[in-house]
Amino acid sequence: MRTKQKWALGPVLAVGGLVLLAGSAQAETFRWATGTDPSTLDPHATASAPVLGFLNNVYEGLVRRGKDMSLEPALAESWEALGSDGWRFNLRQGVTFHGGETFDADDVVFSYNRASSEQSDIRPFFATIAEVRKVDDFTVDFITSSPNPIFPDGIANWLIMDEGWTEANGAATPARDEERFTTLNTNGTGAFQLASRDPGVRTVLTPFDGWWGEPEHNVTEGIFTPITTPATRVAALLSGEVDFVEPVPLQDVPRIKSAAGVDVVEGIEARVLMLGFQHARDTLRDSDAANPFQDKRVREAVYHAVDMDAIIDKIMRGQAQAAGLLISPAIKGFKDEFNTRLAFDQDRARALLAEAGYADGFSFSFRCPNDRYINDESICTAITAMLTQVGLDPQLDAIPVRGYWDELRAGNFDMYLLGWSPGTFDAEHIMRFLLSTPNPEKKLGSWNFGAYSNATIDEVYPSIASEVDAAARQAQIDTVHRAMRDDTAYVPLHVQPLVWATKDNIDLAQRADNFFILRWVTVN
Repeated sequence: MRTKQKWALGPVLAVGGLVLLAGSAQAETFRWATGTDPSTLDPHATASAPVLGFLNNVYEGLVRRGKDMSLEPALAESWEALGSDGWRFNLRQGVTFHGGETFDADDVVFSYNRASSEQSDIRPFFATIAEVRKVDDFTVDFITSSPNPIFPDGIANWLIMDEGWTEANGAATPARDEERFTTLNTNGTGAFQLASRDPGVRTVLTPFDGWWGEPEHNVTEGIFTPITTPATRVAALLSGEVDFVEPVPLQDVPRIKSAAGVDVVEGIEARVLMLGFQHARDTLRDSDAANPFQDKRVREAVYHAVDMDAIIDKIMRGQAQAAGLLISPAIKGFKDEFNTRLAFDQDRARALLAEAGYADGFSFSFRCPNDRYINDESICTAITAMLTQVGLDPQLDAIPVRGYWDELRAGNFDMYLLGWSPGTFDAEHIMRFLLSTPNPEKKLGSWNFGAYSNATIDEVYPSIASEVDAAARQAQIDTVHRAMRDDTAYVPLHVQPLVWATKDNIDLAQRADNFFILRWVTVN
């Protein structure tokens, strides 16, 4: 047994020694399990990590991220700025979809129209795009409404679909709230193709022999099984039923480390967990009482009531970092001076509640997933107890993530738990998705479930998205950091650790976005 550990907050952990090319080791079946099954196989329906991470094995974008999170060519061989007017992408020729269809510019334009439609959950990727033009069969221009220097970084998880196949199967638009052909079926250009899908039970991937890239794996069959119960997931690894599991329950790390034939892979994810609030609704979810969370003093009281040292020590086993911002140190735009949390201070929390007119507290709905983040339900249970100690009465409802996002989108909460890892590894991402006033026409605020609104942030955000001067841009980002903190828009909790476990004959790569990439797996 060997323990592989990453201490520095870098973007990737490469596991094993040399990366073996396909054919240098005996080809093998590889079995893996995680706590969350993708809710859909439609790459434009849901902007969640379990969906996009899994589908990065099947579909591809114009660009992709490497093991170190750097941007790499994928379906585009190169790209260039059109001055300040947009970006030109030169497409890779000779690429075919799993169904045998030829990839070209028409598929890119179609995928843009589909992914930027009102039915798509990833439409914020295109907030600054005014028009997409097909220049020729292998050249596409993205014209922006304002300069967007980070646009290529922002579309690494925009996955391209075949126009003919998608339309022929009645799925010209994505389905976020209903089932369509693309919910259970795929046709990508990636290194692996879908062999079978039984949602919640088993999904099988096999190598795509016609893939344009050079394989770095020897996997002949990848079998994915969602195992939501942490103890069962660990038992499956230790018994040899599966080759790889994530996440690993933190309390089980010592036991796994002492077991023969397995490795523990430890790193730090770019994801920050936070508490969000209902800002827009004037009443609480389950009563006609006025919504106290519209008062900043109440939100600040919640912040002071949360003992993060206790959560990190007791629940996260010391393997998490307290967060004062909604982004981690791995994200461009992070500023350490803003990363200090408000103090745990129960007396201050009670005083703020009394000042706001809630000396006797109030009851409210607290929504939480129970199978999405490491120890998510335990974290919410601890926070519930902490809020009770200052006189509040949270009604905790922890549910599987499969239905969680629908509940949040429907506004069925007063307070909720959310984790966020910016796909661009840039602070602009949280401003676009979480802090901008929801505006479907401008493709902003799609994951701002509580409809938080701040005029300062709305005014500064467009400049952050377009500013090319690094110092000026950081100053604008700092303005947003101050506004978010001053308003207690969210309560940041901690940066989530990455803890995976594998059989010791497996070589793989752990990225800070917690995407598991099958084409980097070798079974020795």
